[in-house]
Amino acid sequence: MDQGHKSKQAFDAGTLSPALPDDIIQAAISLLEGVEEAALSIATAESCTGGLLASLLTDIEGASNAFDRGFIVYSKDAKCDLLGLSQALVEDCGAVSEPVARAMAEGALRRSKAQLAIAITGFAGPGAPDDEPGLVHFACAGHAAETRHCLKHFGDIGRGATRIESLRVALAMLGDMLPAVADCPPQAA
Repeated sequence: MDQGHKSKQAFDAGTLSPALPDDIIQAAISLLEGVEEAALSIATAESCTGGLLASLLTDIEGASNAFDRGFIVYSKDAKCDLLGLSQALVEDCGAVSEPVARAMAEGALRRSKAQLAIAITGFAGPGAPDDEPGLVHFACAGHAAETRHCLKHFGDIGRGATRIESLRVALAMLGDMLPAVADCPPQAA
C-alpha cells in the first residue's frame, strides 16, 4: 500500500479527505506537525474559501495542538466586525485586494492567540462584471515577522477548483512563514 493512500485511511468517512488531492492532505499534515513542534498555533481568515482551510486543518487528528481558530469573513461587514478592518479600507481598496488581505491576516493575529495567520480573499467564480474569476489574494502574518502577500490568477477554472488551488497556496505560504516565526522570541504578555 502506498504511503499517500495509507495516510488517507487515517481519516474517517466524515472528513474532507475523499474530496481532496493527496498532496493537499499531506501538506496540511506536515504543516500542523511543524507548527506543533515549534509550539505555535495558526489562525485562518477566509473569504472565498468559506472556511475550507480551517475545515481541512481540523480534520487532522490532534489539530487542536496547532490550530487556534478560523474566521469566515465572506462579507465586507464580517471582515470589519470580526477582524477589525476599517470600513474605509474595504470600500477604498475593495474586499479583494492586497491591502485587505494583509489587514485580514494581521487582524486574525490580533484577534486570536495564534502566532501565525493566513488570509484568503478572492473571486472563486464569476461575480460582478469587473470581477476576474480566479483572482485570489493571500496574506500570511506572523508575530515579529513581516506580512507576506501573494496574488494568483487561477483563471475561470470554476469555484471548486479555485478553492482547491487556494488551499495549496495557503498551505505553502504558512509553511514558508513557519521558520521565520519559529525563530522569533515569544511575544511579551
